[in-house]
Amino acid sequence: YYDHPLLAVAFNSDIADAAQQQQAVLTAGSPAPTALLNAAQVFQGTVCGVVGSVRLSEMRITVKLFAILRDRAATPEVILELAEGSDVAMAFDQLVKTTDTAEAQAAAMERSMRWARRSREAFDGLGNEGALFGIQQGGLDEGLRAASADALREIGFDGYAVGGLAVGEGQEAMFACLDFAPGQLPQDSPRYLMGVGKPDDIVGAVERGIDMFDCVLPTRSGRTGQAFTRDGPINIRNAKFADDSEPLDPESPTAQWSKAYLHHLVRSGEILGAMLMTEHNLWFYQRLMRELREAIAEGRLAVCADAFRARYCRSAVQIEGR
Repeated sequence: YYDHPLLAVAFNSDIADAAQQQQAVLTAGSPAPTALLNAAQVFQGTVCGVVGSVRLSEMRITVKLFAILRDRAATPEVILELAEGSDVAMAFDQLVKTTDTAEAQAAAMERSMRWARRSREAFDGLGNEGALFGIQQGGLDEGLRAASADALREIGFDGYAVGGLAVGEGQEAMFACLDFAPGQLPQDSPRYLMGVGKPDDIVGAVERGIDMFDCVLPTRSGRTGQAFTRDGPINIRNAKFADDSEPLDPESPTAQWSKAYLHHLVRSGEILGAMLMTEHNLWFYQRLMRELREAIAEGRLAVCADAFRARYCRSAVQIEGR
């Protein structure tokens, strides 16, 4: 069980009907938007400025550790060729730290926009039938984000991602950026927050206009013994669960197995423990997204979000208060 990204869909955007929503994420053959896409179906070519063995220039990036390139330099054209056949491909972009200088942030954003145009041209030239999403960059700066959004609008994409967040800036700073970033993007196209996240991150982002998310947390956390529950995350390895006869959630597909049994499996290193914890976490995220979609459709998103936080964040607040 390797880390597998979960694609979660909420749909805040002004997309007219379910058929358009389905087409927006290209869930071919599914009667409704699904919360999961295979790793091969969403192809991302982001270059992160914080990893090693990278040589960056305007025309290309040489990445020694990127095995899929097979010694080829990474360019928008090469990355979009590799993404051919994907349901959703992402424009090639450059990610830098939110703590980098203003000059570095601006330079990375401007380069990403030039690469976005090359990505669009390469994608169209290949005759792809899937979707191409542009990626907004600009760190936490509202002006840079606006300039990036304007450039992406001019090029034109099937959907728009908010990139460059969830890289260590913290939830408060991320939410402050999301207070303006989604509103700078087209309201009639999917808006996708990349690399997010924890359940409370997702709820807060949906409140701020985000439609789609991806994250490895459900699988990575499950594999390492963390389960997400309505009352907050728990570490099933903790000794207090050794004699707990209750399930993680009575509605979970793992409800027939107690926390005590899961505790035993995970502590023993049994692969079944990682499998069951992963299955539960994926189910928890899918249920959360379904509830958010229903709340949006029924005009009660604020009530749903407040109720979620009142329970999910309660244990964290209690621990912090001690």
